[in-house]
This record gives sequence, structure tokens and C-alpha cells, in this order.
Amino acid sequence: MSSKVEPDIRVQREDYDLQAEVDRLSTRASGIGAIVTFSGLCRDEGGRLAALELEHYPGMAEAEMSRIASLAIERFGLLGLTAIHRYGKIGARENIVLVVAAAPHRQAAFDGANFVMDYLKTAAPFWKKEHGKDGATGEWVAARDADDAARDKWK
Repeated sequence: MSSKVEPDIRVQREDYDLQAEVDRLSTRASGIGAIVTFSGLCRDEGGRLAALELEHYPGMAEAEMSRIASLAIERFGLLGLTAIHRYGKIGARENIVLVVAAAPHRQAAFDGANFVMDYLKTAAPFWKKEHGKDGATGEWVAARDADDAARDKWK
């Protein structure tokens, strides 16, 4: 009898080490044949953006990330899943989010990682505010219809 796969979910201010996260996940389960990683970075928007300020709803953000991760594990038969989302002021080209999906085969790992990201972008309570290189603080970034469409393809 196999044990239930529990996702590793973290919301943190500090950066993450992609290779360390892959190594940690790859040693937690047998039968892994594929590991897919997605690391989302803060874009510099053509040199205009200095940083993004990310806020989250503590407790609720982790709970929603866990719910999404558990759905992905069940739907795609994942053998392991790590999802890390940072908050605070994050500079251009710095890491924001990491998803590491492990599965017996590559397609399940790719689909699991994509599923998690498509739902994180639309369902998890995170908010972003832009900070320009010129010192200007922008508005909170609005949700995008394209993100909703990406999520809806999984329904």
C-alpha cells in the first residue's frame, strides 16, 4: 500500500535554491521518472521595472496552495510536489515562484506543474504592485483574462 503524497508548500520572504529543492524532492519518493521545474522570475518590463511588491493573505495563501497542489497530485498521479511563493519586495530578475513536480513519466510532471501554476495565478491570494526604476510606485497589478483562460482549460 502506498502512502499519500503530501505536497511541500511554502510562502516565504527569502529566496529559494532551485537545485536544493529538486534534490530534496527527488529523494522523497521511489518510482520518479521525471521532474519538471518552473521558476517564475520578476520581469524587468523592458528595463522599466525595478521590483514587484508581493503581498499575501497569511494562512489562506498556504491553504489555497495546498488545495491546488493536492488536486494536482491526485489528478496527475504525482509522486511529489513542491510549491514555493515569495512575498515582499522582489527585484527584477529575482525568483518569485517555484513549482517542482515529480511523476513516473514526463507528461504527468509537465501537466502537474502547468496545472499548479495556472491555478496559483488565479486562485491563490497574492497581490503585486509595481515599483519603477524611476522611483514611481505603480498600482496594484490587475488580474488578466489570459490567466483565467489558462486555468479554465483544466476544467
